[in-house]
Amino acid sequence: MDKNKIKIEKRTRRHKRIRSRISGTAAVPRISVFKSNNYIYAQLIDDEAEKTLASASSMELKKGKSAVNKTESAKATGKLLAEKASSQKIKKVVFDRGGYVYTVRVKALADGAREGGLNF
Repeated sequence: MDKNKIKIEKRTRRHKRIRSRISGTAAVPRISVFKSNNYIYAQLIDDEAEKTLASASSMELKKGKSAVNKTESAKATGKLLAEKASSQKIKKVVFDRGGYVYTVRVKALADGAREGGLNF
């Protein structure tokens, strides 16, 4: 098999394992993270209603102003998501790292969300 396919399959397995334990509600939604080579995306999801409450991406930040690097743009994305959550009066969330290792960009997004006022 291709090395890239194996990598994707492993991440998918980890993500399924995480999702079997984590679920979001309207009061405590789930932050779902996805990262590509260039951008990072985050959503606030209510799993009971199967609805996305808010979303943010580093692509949105590129339109306004450019961040220095991917890590800083991930942190700014976390802050943007926290602002959108606070406008909906959401303070507490559950963090779903999406099968990714909790380092560098995923950690920066989480730190930015915490700085923005979300508790998890």
